[in-house]
Amino acid sequence: MHSSPAPRRSWLNFRSRKQQDRLFCFCLLLPAIILCVAFILIPIVDSVAMSFTDYKIANLTKNRPGVWNDFANYTRLWKAGKLQSAISITGTFVAWTVGLTFVVSMALALILNSEPVGARFLRSIMMIPWVIPTVIAGLLWAWIYANPYGLLQYLVNVFSKGEITDFGILNSKNTALWGVIIAGLWKQVPLMTLLLLAGMQNVPDDIMEAAKIDGAGYFTRLIHIMIPYMRSVIAVSVSMCIIENFKQYPLFATLTNGGPVGATTTLAVLSYNEAFVNNNYGSGAAVTTVWLLVMIVVVLVFNLIFRRGND
Repeated sequence: MHSSPAPRRSWLNFRSRKQQDRLFCFCLLLPAIILCVAFILIPIVDSVAMSFTDYKIANLTKNRPGVWNDFANYTRLWKAGKLQSAISITGTFVAWTVGLTFVVSMALALILNSEPVGARFLRSIMMIPWVIPTVIAGLLWAWIYANPYGLLQYLVNVFSKGEITDFGILNSKNTALWGVIIAGLWKQVPLMTLLLLAGMQNVPDDIMEAAKIDGAGYFTRLIHIMIPYMRSVIAVSVSMCIIENFKQYPLFATLTNGGPVGATTTLAVLSYNEAFVNNNYGSGAAVTTVWLLVMIVVVLVFNLIFRRGND
C-alpha cells in the first residue's frame, strides 16, 4: 500500500505568519517608496551636491557638470548678508503666522463646536479661502492692498475721515511683511480650524459633563481636559502649518516679490532669485539646503518641546 505524496507547499508557507504579513506590507508600500526615492530623496541629494559646485546657466545649456567649489556658495551668501537676512525674515514670518493662525483657528473652532445658528453653513463657506489657489489668493490681496485704489485704502480713508490718503501697506519696509502675514492667515486659518474642530468633537462628552458637574469652569475644562485630549491633533496641525509657511513662495511672489528693499526676502524668495534671476543654480541650491535644514530643525524642536509638555 503506497502512501499518498505530501502536498506541495509554496515557498510562502515555509515562512511564519508574521514574516508573510511583513512581506505583504512591504509589497503594498513599495510603489510609494519608489516614488518617494525617485521624486523626493534623489532630487534633495542632487540639490545638496549642486550647492557645493559652481553651476550656472552655461552648465545647464551645454550639459556640463558643475565645478566643485567647496563652501564658496555658502560663504559668499553669508558675507553678503543675504543668508542671515533671509533666515531672520523667514523665522519672523513663520513664528507670527503660525502663532496667529493657531490662536484664531482655536477661537473659531470653539465657536463652531458650540453649535451656533448656521454652524453647518459657516463650515461650508469658511473653506473657500483654503480651496482658492495660493496665486489667486495673492492676486486678490494685491488688489485689496493696492494704493490708492484698493479696498484697504478706501476703508482707511473712510475711518480716518479723509486724513490718511496714502496707506500702502506693501510699500513700507515696516508693514510689508505684515501684509503677507494677513494674507497667509486668511488662506490657512480655515484648514486648521477644521482640524481643531474635528479634535474637539472627539473629546468624550461624559468627561466634560462630569467636570462641569464638579464645578469646573469653562476655561478650566478647556485647559485641563479639552486641550490634553487634542494634543495629537494640535501637534499635527501646527507642524503642517510650520512646513507650509516655511515653503511659502506664491504669496510673496504675487504681493511683494521680496521687496521693498529686501524686507520680505525669505529663504524661498532668495532661493528663486539666486537660481532663476541671477542664473546661479549652485547658489540657489545652497539657499535651498539651508532652507531645508532650518525647517527640519524647527519642526524637530517643536515636536520635542510638545512631547516633553505632553509627558
